[in-house]
Amino acid sequence: MFTIRKATPADADQIIKIAHQTWWPTYSQILSTEQISYMLSAIYLSDKVADQIATQSQIYLVLEEDEQPVAFASYSVREDDAEVYKLQKLYCHPSTQGKGYGKALIDYVVDVVQQASKKTLELNVNRGNNAKTFYEKMGFEVAYEEDIPIGPYWMNDYVMRKLL
Repeated sequence: MFTIRKATPADADQIIKIAHQTWWPTYSQILSTEQISYMLSAIYLSDKVADQIATQSQIYLVLEEDEQPVAFASYSVREDDAEVYKLQKLYCHPSTQGKGYGKALIDYVVDVVQQASKKTLELNVNRGNNAKTFYEKMGFEVAYEEDIPIGPYWMNDYVMRKLL
């Protein structure tokens, strides 16, 4: 049994915990230890996540299994195109992968996008990340490739889109 709810700033530390527990097994085969450490410290700071939630610059969702947070997602309207929503983050604790939680979070965001009368949901996924196959099963297609500098590192991503 699971529930999905909107996060509050008080959820920031739990979100960060899930991110740390998920990033290492997800990215250790495709990114250096130094890059993973840097990215986690740049993206997942308690104050930063809490502020994103409080200001709603990103809407965070928390998925709880037996009242324990085990997955999260965040989304926002794309800054440069209000017709497109962006799935900013989607991470499920490794022990829960395969339970349908990622699909449930995507379905929740798809509902939000449709209620806003928009037709496009997009996301970035590292070109070496096996999650690309999952996103394809969820109806996303590669639109283009994008290389994003983050500090001294690069995120080499596919931008994938799902038309609703």
